[in-house]
Amino acid sequence: MPDSDIIRLRHDLHSEPEVSNREKKTAERIREFIGKMKPAAITGVGSTGVAFTFNGKSEGPVVMFRSELDALPVTETTDLPYSSSIKGVAHACGHDGHMAILAALAKRIAAEPPLRGKAVLLYQPAEEVEQGARDVVNDPRFRDIEPDYIFALHNIPGEKSGSVILRNGTFAAASKGMTVKLHGKTSHAGEPENGISPAAAISDIIRELHTLREDKSLFKSLTLLTIIHIRMGEVSFGTSPGYAEIMITLRAYENRDMEMLTSRAEEIVRSAAEREHLGVEIAYDEIFPATVNDPGCVDMVRESAREIPLTVQNNDHPYRWSEDFAYFTEKYSGCLFGLGAGTGQPALHNPEYDFPDTIIDPGTEIFFNIYKKLLR
Repeated sequence: MPDSDIIRLRHDLHSEPEVSNREKKTAERIREFIGKMKPAAITGVGSTGVAFTFNGKSEGPVVMFRSELDALPVTETTDLPYSSSIKGVAHACGHDGHMAILAALAKRIAAEPPLRGKAVLLYQPAEEVEQGARDVVNDPRFRDIEPDYIFALHNIPGEKSGSVILRNGTFAAASKGMTVKLHGKTSHAGEPENGISPAAAISDIIRELHTLREDKSLFKSLTLLTIIHIRMGEVSFGTSPGYAEIMITLRAYENRDMEMLTSRAEEIVRSAAEREHLGVEIAYDEIFPATVNDPGCVDMVRESAREIPLTVQNNDHPYRWSEDFAYFTEKYSGCLFGLGAGTGQPALHNPEYDFPDTIIDPGTEIFFNIYKKLLR
């Protein structure tokens, strides 16, 4: 088990969760804790993010380890003594545990500083809404600390406690939310010929999107298209609608497949709108590229895990969920890996989920082994 300071930190963070881009108290708590280890630099990045740099005595690579700061808009239903004190917000994804792992790593690095290069511990905001990593990567302050290598983990309930889940290439899927707005002309329901209803277009779009979803010949690997919300007109039997919205989640294992899926979906929408003489707007939210692991970084994680030793398994397929760590692996050599949270754990984002303290040490040891190989 980790030392009492790390467990206390994790429990404190769990009890005071903050949602994406509002993680000010969380970031301050982390600054206070890791600041005691005397890093060479503390750098604010993104909206509320913070990076801690430990310098070596000579030139060498910059090795970064990343954790998330944010919690979820979920009401916790545990009866833990440290359960969330913030109504409607909970660390139901285990980011409190990820933060604790990096804090424990900071203690190890402070005790055995780098001999060369730099070690950077990055606490990133807003992972749950995708834009946190994107904002960090685009922040000019990040250019002074940008990594040669970057590593991160995510706890995985349902897998053996402390096991390590790896995959070369795509580890987590690309996804995006697509919002379509159709603009016609409202009229009296008794005179629909005087209006322009989006009803027929909505019907065509749904049918054709489902056909696209089933056509596997277009794509290299798995793609998913899920219609999540439709709204048309108002609840009024005397009115023929002139406006509609449809919201769709697009998902793919490969970034090229996502480009194809997006392009084809847009063609379907625009063609249907044109046939029915409708104006159309298309917008995207929560855009996650596929997280693509570098094989060399995967090998480093595998070696480090086996030295502890921990059980290592290789996934045949990527996870269907998405991770904004993808914005880092687009530009830098990196690896995101899974850390088993135990077979009896509730699922991620479940209001009963609590990150197990027992896997803080394995996560810390993997990161520290990588750190030693590259910087000591």
